[in-house]
Amino acid sequence: MDLQKQDQQDQPARQQGAAPRVTELRASDADRDRIADILREALAEGRLTADEHAERVEGVLNAKTVGELEVFIQDLPAAHGRQASPGYTPVPPRPAAGAIPAEADANVVAVFSSAMRRGRWRAGRRLHAYAIFGSVEIDLSEAIFEYQQVVIKAVSVFGNVEIRVPENVSLRGTGGGVLGNFEVDTLDSVESDAPVIYVDGWAVLGNVEARPKRGKLVADILDRVHRKVDKGLRKHLDR
Repeated sequence: MDLQKQDQQDQPARQQGAAPRVTELRASDADRDRIADILREALAEGRLTADEHAERVEGVLNAKTVGELEVFIQDLPAAHGRQASPGYTPVPPRPAAGAIPAEADANVVAVFSSAMRRGRWRAGRRLHAYAIFGSVEIDLSEAIFEYQQVVIKAVSVFGNVEIRVPENVSLRGTGGGVLGNFEVDTLDSVESDAPVIYVDGWAVLGNVEARPKRGKLVADILDRVHRKVDKGLRKHLDR
């Protein structure tokens, strides 16, 4: 089937809000590492020459989606002997209108000044950040998440709003810039019940940026994982 015709057939489903297929999802660093490991083993086994390995690794680094990554290993046995699913779980649907109150639990405002919220603090369901000729920093890397879904409204007018999140949460963004920059890195957590942070807003002659803070993880999620591992080990030892 012609690729253009196939894309036209897929458009109605995407326009109706259907979940993208796994192959269409954006690739994460964990996905690239998984493919790189398979290629490294193929090189060691003599299945790939050094030039083939180098060429494919370069393609892996430039790949944007999970489907593009799988192309580089589809002729290798190791790819079919491993689980090919991406290193994340589907993000829960965005809260319906009214599910999260329109009134913010907290406001961070900077007008011809700077303001920040960081450290060990409790993140509510909604946070508003406004930077008017000023700078706002929202650091969630050590925050306590009482709710799985958190909405952050960020508005920058001749200002700057920077949002930092732990790297094991899911992150989504909806917004734009008017002679400005609105940039939200898409993250997908491997934890099905990990916090999901939605950043909505506008940058008017300013900047709104949301991205992970490398090395920072949600401690509550790590504790939960450790408890699961300990429980599994105890069951194994009791047998």
